[in-house]
Amino acid sequence: MTYFDYLSYAPWPSPINLLKDLERSTHVTQTIIQKLDPGQEQVPLLPQLNPPYWEFGHLIWFHEFWVHRHGKESNPSFLSQADTLFNSSIISHNDRWLAKIPTIDILMSYFSEVMARTFTILKSGSVSPEQAYFIQLALYHEDMHNEAFAYMWQSLGYSWPLEHPHRSIEDHQTYFEPRYIRIPECQLQLGSAQNTGFIFDNEKWQHEVSVPQFSISSHAVSNGEYLEFLKSLNDAKISSTDHQPAYWKKEGNDWFERFYDQWLAIDLKAPVRHISAQSAEKYCLWKGVRLPTENELSILMASVSEQWQPSSLWEWTSSTFEPFEGFSSDPYQDYSAPWFDGKHRVLKGWSKFTPNYLRRSQFRNFYLPSRRDFFCGFRTCLA
Repeated sequence: MTYFDYLSYAPWPSPINLLKDLERSTHVTQTIIQKLDPGQEQVPLLPQLNPPYWEFGHLIWFHEFWVHRHGKESNPSFLSQADTLFNSSIISHNDRWLAKIPTIDILMSYFSEVMARTFTILKSGSVSPEQAYFIQLALYHEDMHNEAFAYMWQSLGYSWPLEHPHRSIEDHQTYFEPRYIRIPECQLQLGSAQNTGFIFDNEKWQHEVSVPQFSISSHAVSNGEYLEFLKSLNDAKISSTDHQPAYWKKEGNDWFERFYDQWLAIDLKAPVRHISAQSAEKYCLWKGVRLPTENELSILMASVSEQWQPSSLWEWTSSTFEPFEGFSSDPYQDYSAPWFDGKHRVLKGWSKFTPNYLRRSQFRNFYLPSRRDFFCGFRTCLA
């Protein structure tokens, strides 16, 4: 396959549906940024954070670059110095704190102009396959950054300005008792096929793999189960600090979990969240179980939902993030290829902040196994 694979990502959404999704995502972005209190745009230099105004400028620049500048720096930006300021491929993480970011009024004007031009394209009712691809790419990129804002606000203890049901029924539905589901040896169609709609390049292409039989938990590991693990470390006089979820604290005999700017008593039935892959593996070692592979978790998440309980979290696997055979990058070449470094780990699933159209069993998320700031959890397989 060639650089032009992306033109085979049909069927294309209707302009009306794309417009509706982009208007929703734009509203989310604007609300997040406009609700920042004065001074909250100043954040500490930490690996898991970005300066909020820089991240806002980056997602605008990305949209403009691919949708309106056709991926060419020779086509000028609406904003002076935008390529130097907001291209994440050339400005290092630490340098984002040193960048002379325009005022929020200038950024909002930039955002409005870029989005207005895209809205005009979509309202025309005539969108080419190439335009449809790049508008979707920019939309989904913005959605991912909106989710990144959500877990950055959680890290910083900021109030979340949009609806965020901390404990919806979806968190811990109990239609059945947790159990291990035995999956017989089978053939899995891993990845995405052509002409099934928009995909990301690391999903190319669908291929058959043989998966030995395995048994996987119907539910993600709960707060109560994980708390037993922490207690076992303390009983053995082993420090549990490194494996404690990111936003837990203990007062007396009671445990609390922080949701943005609120401390709430821990719900023992809810899936444990903000767990690194390293801590998840430590739990598995203690419990005599293991993390599922990407193939195993893909099979579960593509199966009938009545058989297993979604966690509304990105779930860790034991699989390294690697390209499928025959991989080729799409136009945004830095989406996947730089992260095939043998260090990143595949996650499957979604969080509450992931739009429905990105909640696909073929979608491959990836993070360093040390990360625990985003909305992540895990389920287990019998060893």
